[in-house]
Amino acid sequence: RHSSPTLEVGVSCRLLMNQKRNQILISGVLCTLIMMFVDGFLKPPYMIKSLIKLIIFGGSVIFYRIRQKETLLLFSIEKKSLIRILLLSFGIYGIIIGAYRLTANWIDYSHITETLTSTIAVKKENFLYVSIYISLINSFLEEIFFRGYCYLTLRHHMSEKISCFFSAGLFALYHGGMLDGWFSILIYLLMLGLLFLAGLFFNKLDQKSGSILPSWLPHMFANFGINTIGFILFKII
Repeated sequence: RHSSPTLEVGVSCRLLMNQKRNQILISGVLCTLIMMFVDGFLKPPYMIKSLIKLIIFGGSVIFYRIRQKETLLLFSIEKKSLIRILLLSFGIYGIIIGAYRLTANWIDYSHITETLTSTIAVKKENFLYVSIYISLINSFLEEIFFRGYCYLTLRHHMSEKISCFFSAGLFALYHGGMLDGWFSILIYLLMLGLLFLAGLFFNKLDQKSGSILPSWLPHMFANFGINTIGFILFKII
């Protein structure tokens, strides 16, 4: 008994969707674990680490694009939405600086600069260049991978909710390797929880437009805020 052409097409489509879904899930987890290992154990100089991240994150996205012949992300945004996102971005910057000022008396931040210098060779002399890279290029690379690939692309092949939580979870875990040894265990767990919520929030910003631009701008300004604190800790400003 022969199956109908319609049934065969349906089966082929499901198999293709499953293949795409599995590629994103597996590569998303593997790339995040590799970068956690690089950050938490290898701890190479920052420029070396950045090159590894570019190869790991960027390579997985490019490989998917070539293999599946699928556009991964867009950069379109309405003018009204752009103004709202910019206001949000400035607000995030102010919240980060304000939180630092409020907690500086009971959380010891001074050892962070020592940790950065001893582990990844980030010091006062090169912090300006590192901060520019982190704010502009690194934030863009993370948005392409965690939002454009692990969320916006994945949600075409599985549920919106699972894709959103998957992306946010990887985003938090990835930063977990980076923050290892910076804080006490309680503060560390709190930071992971906040990073997970930040991932959910960034996903929500991109949900309607299907573009990474609404999350990239707040992410960039969040990095501006963190780097401003770095300038204060390194006594540059």
